[in-house]
Parts: sequence; structure tokens; C-alpha cells
Amino acid sequence: MANNNVTGSPLEKTSLASLDQRLAMAKRCSREGVKAGAKAAVLVGIATAIPTLASARMLPWARANLNHSAQALLISTVAGAAYFIVADKTVLATARRNSFKQVSNIEA
Repeated sequence: MANNNVTGSPLEKTSLASLDQRLAMAKRCSREGVKAGAKAAVLVGIATAIPTLASARMLPWARANLNHSAQALLISTVAGAAYFIVADKTVLATARRNSFKQVSNIEA
């Protein structure tokens, strides 16, 4: 039979608090990434939509070959790519910045 009367060490409590702190930091990093990615997707979507829609109206080749679905696909693909690239870079930069803060707190 296993002995269930073992008390936890103070290190376990500290590690649980540290784990909660890391989880909160990860949520904050991902939230910042989502915000930055959404801003980039809107900006790039608008910057892509204007020339795409204008060229589909003015250029004979684009008028003949780019229907509404193709135009929407171009715009949404670029906006989606911008979202994921910026969100990934933001999450990595925030995590890197927070990891350096943790190292300086441990050394101090």
C-alpha cells in the first residue's frame, strides 16, 4: 500500500506558483500576438485590396482573368499570411523579452 500521508515540500508550492505565473505570462504573450497579428492583417488587407480591386477594374488582363472569388482569395491569403507572421514574431519577441527578465530576477 502506498503511503498518502506525505507532506509537500515548500519547493513544490513554489513551483506551482511559478507555473501559474508562467501560464499567465504565456497568455499575455499570446494575447499580444493576436492583437498585433489582427492589426497587421487589417492593414495588409486594405493595402492589398485597393490595388487588387483597382487592377481588376482597369487592366484588361485582370478584368478577364480575376473574377470576384480570385480577388477575394488574393486579399484573404495575403491578410492571413500577415496575421500569422506578425503574431508569431510578436509572441517570440515577447517570450524572449520575458525570459531575459526572469534571468535577471534569478541572478539578483
